Amino acid sequence: MLNSVDQALVNDLTGAPSSAQRRALAKIITLLESTRMDHRKRADEVLNTLLPKTGKSFRLGISGVPGVGKSTLIETLGLDLIEKGHRVAVLAIDPSSSLSGGSILGDKTRMERLSVLDNAFIRPSPSSCTLGGVAEKTREAMLVAEAAGFDIVIVETVGVGQSEIAVAGMTDMFLLLQLPNAGDDLQAIKKGVMEIADLIVINKVDIDPDAALRAQLFITSSLRLLGFQGNPDHASHDQEYWHPTVMTLSALEGNGVPELWEKILHFQKLQNANGKLQARRKQQSGAWMWDRIDAGLKNAFQNHPAVQTLLPGLSYEVNQGTMAASVAARRLLEAMGHEFF
Repeated sequence: MLNSVDQALVNDLTGAPSSAQRRALAKIITLLESTRMDHRKRADEVLNTLLPKTGKSFRLGISGVPGVGKSTLIETLGLDLIEKGHRVAVLAIDPSSSLSGGSILGDKTRMERLSVLDNAFIRPSPSSCTLGGVAEKTREAMLVAEAAGFDIVIVETVGVGQSEIAVAGMTDMFLLLQLPNAGDDLQAIKKGVMEIADLIVINKVDIDPDAALRAQLFITSSLRLLGFQGNPDHASHDQEYWHPTVMTLSALEGNGVPELWEKILHFQKLQNANGKLQARRKQQSGAWMWDRIDAGLKNAFQNHPAVQTLLPGLSYEVNQGTMAASVAARRLLEAMGHEFF
């Protein structure tokens, strides 16, 4: 059961749009991101209370290499959507330092016009060295934004590489941004992030239109090849199913952004009609549960008394080269009363 403080936050969050709602949204996300055990228990209660009010937004994941223009595109698209009457929440993931653990959290400064609008909410969060281009609590934050009535939730990943695809496992549509001169045609057929994108956008076409056109042709050809070898739905020509496409635009100038939204709407219409959207969300919920189980087991392992007793000595032996890392890992796991590998 919620305490009086959390109940007040929930009431403000689910009420009419106001400064109190924005404050409640920020505080609940902070509560979700806390590592304190008492805060985590409170966050679980809040999340379960809000769950019936979630699931009504469209979730868009946007990824791409650093400097591709993710924030610029989100601001241009967000401004256009708010003019159309939508409420837009942006969850921007900022990379954390592997040395200091800190993050700049400066994505909001790249969206100055969007950040001051009442119908927009921008939340930068540190990745905390979580792999996949997103933060540990991005899924939960997305649900809280939905409960607050934001009908468009955009997740902006850190600048990612070919294997960092976690955002595709938590959104309805995965949009991959590419640069006009990102490499040769071999890059376009490599496995990884390219083959799971629903829509690939070549940004900064204003800089080099010819290079953007070449990139569009290369990637379009590669998507056909990946479709035949991978997802059979992508290889077919059934118009009831979405087929990944490639388009060009200039986020800075706004050229092509209205067309981008039309493609997103078409994707949403098809996915709702053929049942793929609901099936995708159900699969994501199951994967999310196992992801939390993995994180919980790791946390329980690190805080186990027997492990904490053995860890300093075994770590020293591994560092000195007198014990194999695999042997030390097995002994630590056995200390919990389990046998592994």
